[in-house]
Amino acid sequence: MSSTLGKILAASVAGAAFMAASAASAQEVKIGIILGYTGPIESLTPGMADSAELALTEVNESGLFLDGETLAGVRADSTCIDSAAANAAAERLVTSENIVAIMGADCSGVTISIANSVAVPNGVVMVSPSATTPALTDIEDNDYFFRTAPSDARQGEVLAAILESNDISNVAVTYTNNDYGKGLSDAFIAAFEEQGGTVTISSPHDDGKGDYSAEVGALASAGGDLLVVLGYADQGGVGIIRGAVDTGAFDRFALGDGMFAQSLIEAIGDGLEGTIGSVPWSEGEGADAFVAAAEAAGVDPDGSFRRESYDAAALIALAMQKSGSTDRTGIRDAMLDVANAPGEKILPGELAKGLQILKDGGDVDYVGATNVELIGPGEAAGTYREYIVENGEYKTVQFR
Repeated sequence: MSSTLGKILAASVAGAAFMAASAASAQEVKIGIILGYTGPIESLTPGMADSAELALTEVNESGLFLDGETLAGVRADSTCIDSAAANAAAERLVTSENIVAIMGADCSGVTISIANSVAVPNGVVMVSPSATTPALTDIEDNDYFFRTAPSDARQGEVLAAILESNDISNVAVTYTNNDYGKGLSDAFIAAFEEQGGTVTISSPHDDGKGDYSAEVGALASAGGDLLVVLGYADQGGVGIIRGAVDTGAFDRFALGDGMFAQSLIEAIGDGLEGTIGSVPWSEGEGADAFVAAAEAAGVDPDGSFRRESYDAAALIALAMQKSGSTDRTGIRDAMLDVANAPGEKILPGELAKGLQILKDGGDVDYVGATNVELIGPGEAAGTYREYIVENGEYKTVQFR
């Protein structure tokens, strides 16, 4: 063999070894995105998933994540209401897909179930963008559960204050018959009665029924200045409102966050005019930055829990960068560090900046789209958008 040929072969072997090493180091790191792609909030879910994946794409395009790894979102259906199906979906992600963290789940009941049955036993961090029941504040989670949406304990107070500011002092209440609905109803009623209001009836409703005339009849008999509906826009909540409008039982409504959806306006039309409500939302530099980043990527930024979904995925990525690995416990231990002060403030569209600071050994304070502040595992501070439906559109009144 000539020396020239030997050098060529040696170079080829070295090049192949380098390429193999690069491929090995540039691993795909999987994050589960468990949301209700079917079920009572299926119209909200696509925008939430797209927003979470927007953050993952931003991280990948930076080229700064860990040692060249890339993030991949793996979607799974929580159904929002079927805990057995949600647990099976989460189990598949953990055991078959080997995800390192979960962005989700969405509805409170399935979130509690996944945390108790799958995530916590396997030491997997969950960051929910929309599970709001107060029960999650004290869940036995070994500090593996976080959320970017505030608790309904706060929303109940906000919704009661909105009614007071509208001179509403006498209401009927209906809520979806699960952890989310019961928790929000209890929080709202306590706050509303404390400020002197009267609740004529508090009645649960089941999702998935074709006829809500009995429920509407009971609510109408009790009466009230308006009907408070704490349900889901694509399930029982819309059925209750449609029945109330069709029979003239109520002509004005107040809604919780699960009812905020364009599909509700499309389903009810003029009958929703004057409706008031609350939904977790934010304003300011971070919210504006999210809108700009989303629109530039072709993602619609305007919808429930889209900001919270982006923030949940971004926090997971930054926590991995802070810990220097994809170790599940390391992600958990770094979450509060990257979410709160001290550190350089990071907005949507600035994830590359945050990744570089962490790579260099610095600290970040992720502000994100929703002014993220994690009070502790399982709890987040937050603000709410007070809105009114006028001329077929949700109009912002103020932020609370």
